[in-house]
Amino acid sequence: MNETETYPPIDPSNFDLILVGTGIPESILAAAASAAGKSVLHLDPNSFYGTHFSSLSLDEFSSFVRSESTTGPSCTPQSPASNPDCDFIAVGLEHRCLYSDFEISTQTPGVLELSRNFNLDLAGPRALLCADSTVDLFLRSGVSQYLEFKSIDASFVYDGMGGLSSVPDSRAGIFKDRNLRLTEKNLLMRFFKLVQDHLGVSDSDGVKSNDSSKISEEDLESPFVEFMEKMRLPPKIKSIILYAIALADYDQDNMEASKDILKTKDGIDRLALYHSSIGRFPNALGAMIYPIYGQGELPQAFCRRAAVKGCIYVLRMPVSAVLMDKHNGKCKGVRLGSGQDIFSHHLVVNPSFTIPRHSVSSVSKGKVARAVCITSGSLKSDVSNFLVVYPPRSLHSDQVTAIRSLQIGSNLAVCPSGLFVLYFSTLCDDANQGKKSLLSAMTALFTLPISGEPENHILVQSDTEVKPSLVWSALYIQDLTTTDMSWSIYYTPMPDGNLNYKDLVDATTELFHHIYPDEEFFPMTTASESAEDDDVIL
Repeated sequence: MNETETYPPIDPSNFDLILVGTGIPESILAAAASAAGKSVLHLDPNSFYGTHFSSLSLDEFSSFVRSESTTGPSCTPQSPASNPDCDFIAVGLEHRCLYSDFEISTQTPGVLELSRNFNLDLAGPRALLCADSTVDLFLRSGVSQYLEFKSIDASFVYDGMGGLSSVPDSRAGIFKDRNLRLTEKNLLMRFFKLVQDHLGVSDSDGVKSNDSSKISEEDLESPFVEFMEKMRLPPKIKSIILYAIALADYDQDNMEASKDILKTKDGIDRLALYHSSIGRFPNALGAMIYPIYGQGELPQAFCRRAAVKGCIYVLRMPVSAVLMDKHNGKCKGVRLGSGQDIFSHHLVVNPSFTIPRHSVSSVSKGKVARAVCITSGSLKSDVSNFLVVYPPRSLHSDQVTAIRSLQIGSNLAVCPSGLFVLYFSTLCDDANQGKKSLLSAMTALFTLPISGEPENHILVQSDTEVKPSLVWSALYIQDLTTTDMSWSIYYTPMPDGNLNYKDLVDATTELFHHIYPDEEFFPMTTASESAEDDDVIL
């Protein structure tokens, strides 16, 4: 018997909003709509929360990516309702694959026995700047009470010669950095002072900078890399600012080939965000934080908030068809895998689904190559959680995009003690380009076990340092596609190639206002509401 056939009917059968998938965008929408007093039904065919933003055990991770890399069983479009009095037809909802070129390599088979001790992010690497608007959303919506974070303690830039240079994040950090010459420190301090004066922000001693010195409009509209050259910053400093602080994706020195040139005004805004993130929270040593138990905790927190406000959740419930109005083609609801029809004029689905009989405009935005690696030790003996950025052309001459890697240790409850998880990602045009870049990044910092050595030989000695060996890895390519909104059916954004969630949250906020233009996006939670919600156990 089909598992969904044993589900009791959902009552009521009419809702203001139906969402399919529990990824971060869908979960934010569910919580925001519930907070606005809307009746919400939130469905997910999976047995876990988060969909493409989940954190899964090692076995679950492999199974999910593999299932999303091959065409699943398609739902046959339903025939028009035979009842002549019925004003809708049922149109089959089909599965769309987001992943391709999935490869797994297990160097130490014993790690598979520890599968349930891992929480692996599907959409890594991800981290949150402490002053980012996403963190503000956690606080404003009340979901912060369901989350715990720890600091990403450091950031490094790959120097192209096998070493990692630290990213100075403050005046003290600049002076302590032994990799910078005195002239480089002075130039960097002078540049940061110029940015402070332009923004009129306070320095580390609380003294307000003189706002009489402003960067000209002409310079603000110019490429950021040209402005830094005008300020006589050396290539090493430019690389740190562009790719480790401003987090530019494409080679900024190759303007003809680059798909995205960062303007000075945007670069300065990113510097300001990075600067204001340092010291915002007393227990965060650096500019970034990461959720304990993995990024999959974020959608679960929003789902809990939505449930507190009355949202109904049903997992393991597929949607087999969309109910379309016979006359105007607009959505009227969904048909569940259990056979029940549920009605709503607003339907939100995640990017894993398509409606084949209705043309939907989709625009390809390229691809993002991702890798998840489990290693035998830390890349830095004195730090567990840190970010590594590989600037364009730091690994090979035809590397046109930056590569980001995030190492997370067991103190964040994502892996067993003694092992570490590293996430890699880079934008690419095709699978070969993306995998070449990721494999170059991986082999630059750790190595496979030596052939013929026993499994417990987990460290390999290089000329200058001991490198951790690779225990397990997965590489896969994810499509980046945007889909328009039509017939009151809305598609949420898929995981992007960014380190943060800003674009995802901005797109989700815009979608909420499109659906409910007269509603406030997460009214400020009152103290009494917070106290009441603290007593709710979900």
